[in-house]
Amino acid sequence: MWIAGNWKDYEVLDASNGEKLERWGDYILVRPDPQVIWNTPHDHRGWKQKNGHYHRSAKGGGEWEFFDLPDEWTIGYDLGDIRRLTFHLKPFSFKHTGLFPEQAVNWDWFAERIRRAKAEAPERQIKVLNLFAYTGGATLAAAAAGASVTHVDASKGMVGWAKENALSSGLGDAPIRYFVDDCVKLAEREIRRGNRYEGIIMDPPSYGRGPRGEIWKIEESIWPFIEMTSRLLSDNALFFLINSYTTGLQPAVLSYMMNTAIVKRLGGHVEAEEIGLPVTDSRLVLPCGASGRWER
Repeated sequence: MWIAGNWKDYEVLDASNGEKLERWGDYILVRPDPQVIWNTPHDHRGWKQKNGHYHRSAKGGGEWEFFDLPDEWTIGYDLGDIRRLTFHLKPFSFKHTGLFPEQAVNWDWFAERIRRAKAEAPERQIKVLNLFAYTGGATLAAAAAGASVTHVDASKGMVGWAKENALSSGLGDAPIRYFVDDCVKLAEREIRRGNRYEGIIMDPPSYGRGPRGEIWKIEESIWPFIEMTSRLLSDNALFFLINSYTTGLQPAVLSYMMNTAIVKRLGGHVEAEEIGLPVTDSRLVLPCGASGRWER
């Protein structure tokens, strides 16, 4: 398992009975997590000192209950010795805060590959395509390491949020292009235009809609999308990263798809693992999906 263990401003304090107790900077939240099927005593004092609690509804969805929590706050992540990234957080629909902290283990991975390539050839331009880019965690990590990034998300609000994070991280003038667009359609246009990238990152949802109502179902869409986007990798590409929160897409499935679509054409090798977050109280690791990585 690849573990996002370098956080200072975030930690999973405890996990029990379908919920996780988290510290986001100075604030403690309780949020549901389908992986937490065990029921252990709520011994950590944070369960009684929480600032926000997202309650799931038996009918689906849920709602927040707040206890002295600001509308918005920030936390930071130290990307090695490259830069401190700053993220704006706020609780919004379906339990989210605007950041998936387990992805930091992937930020560290591809940032090191970008930095190493730039050190070997300082004049080299490294272009990275970030699809389903959300609020820009991966975008900022790639830009901080020295890449030019194309950031794509179907939500105008999420793209605006990503721009705020870039400004707060001192990356407002970084070479980042932002697009509010359907990821499939943008990738198709990039292929027609002959554009190529040295790195591709994708974090697809299980289900989603594009800005013009385009339907995305991961079980039906992910394989042809990986095949298509692999054609956007340059002959000197560095990496390809895919994340999955869908239970059915195990690491072996991600590995098989990437080996078939990428390795046969470009060589290199693939690794795929679960990713997770350490739990302070139990010293165990909370699983948070899986990632597949290709590198030359």
